[in-house]
Amino acid sequence: MGDSVSTDHDWPEPVVPVQSIADSGAAFIPTRYVKPPADRPTAATGRQLDIPAVDLGHLAADDPAKRQAATRAISDACRDWGFFQAVNHGVDGELVRAVAAVWSDFFHLPVAEKKKLANSPTTYEGYGSRLGVEKDASLDWGDYFFLNLLPKSARNHDKWPKLPLTCRETTEEYGRQTVKLCGAVMKALSVGLGLHEGFLEEKFGGEGGAGACMRVCYYPKCPQPELTLGLSAHSDPGGLTVLLAADDCVPGLQVRRGHEWVPVRPLPGALIVNVGDQIQVLSNATFKSVEHRVVVNAMTDRLSIAFFYNPNGNLLLEPAKELVTLECPPLYHPMTFNQYRQYIRKNGPRGKAQVESHRIIYNNSYA
Repeated sequence: MGDSVSTDHDWPEPVVPVQSIADSGAAFIPTRYVKPPADRPTAATGRQLDIPAVDLGHLAADDPAKRQAATRAISDACRDWGFFQAVNHGVDGELVRAVAAVWSDFFHLPVAEKKKLANSPTTYEGYGSRLGVEKDASLDWGDYFFLNLLPKSARNHDKWPKLPLTCRETTEEYGRQTVKLCGAVMKALSVGLGLHEGFLEEKFGGEGGAGACMRVCYYPKCPQPELTLGLSAHSDPGGLTVLLAADDCVPGLQVRRGHEWVPVRPLPGALIVNVGDQIQVLSNATFKSVEHRVVVNAMTDRLSIAFFYNPNGNLLLEPAKELVTLECPPLYHPMTFNQYRQYIRKNGPRGKAQVESHRIIYNNSYA
């Protein structure tokens, strides 16, 4: 994880920060960013999606009925939607505003300063503008900063920003509090599967064994937002995602609901939680990861912070034996998370193709 500063030669083509294109005043986007007509945001519906909101404060209530209701609400939301908005989530409000502010400041540093922390396809840690390494791939209209938080041995502080001065300590504290939030959600999902509350955490590696990383996404204003996407359709490859929509009044996130794309309207102060592919695999598709994407706009930039809570990368994951029966056989081949995420590193976001490629094909009544 301790790679030196990467160069453009690590990627199949020179990497151009999208922010630089936006700041140039270009009236048209380069053809590499133009999406096929079927993938353009003009296909989205105009209605807003009110995904379920869950008061996580009730998980610690003295009243057992409130605790049970909150646990059931989390499980139901992840079973029916794959998403929910967490209110009273326990992450300090001042900290949420501070982490958004320091990363906004980072993206407004000079390009040369940010490029000192340019990432490589090997680890992705650092500043970047593309996810996949496929040559001549269609690109997304966004820059990002990716960093590892857990296990601590995976952190490469040489790739963490020194500016703004409070960035490191603020990010670490945000990560610590968000890990605690994920732990509470994992317990609720375990109970929702009819298993003991520590079940999923054990599958992720037990206490202190799970992984965590963060991608700060910066979507510059775009002269032709109807032709491109800030982030192409995908389901998250990890376990849980906690999204901070720093500019909650600026639309961006869209969720696939049936055959349409619907904008999500973030609640003030809420964090958006969604299930990743590893929870889908472990739960044998009781909980399903859901495709989502990000649109951009011509008027303003947008910042979001995605926190990923993942299994230990070396553990073999498969549908939990407790959930497998003759009527409900295992749906996915065993794999480690390290093996699994190589797909994204090679190909970039590709809808649900990644998890579906690991599905077991039955030639009988269970097919």
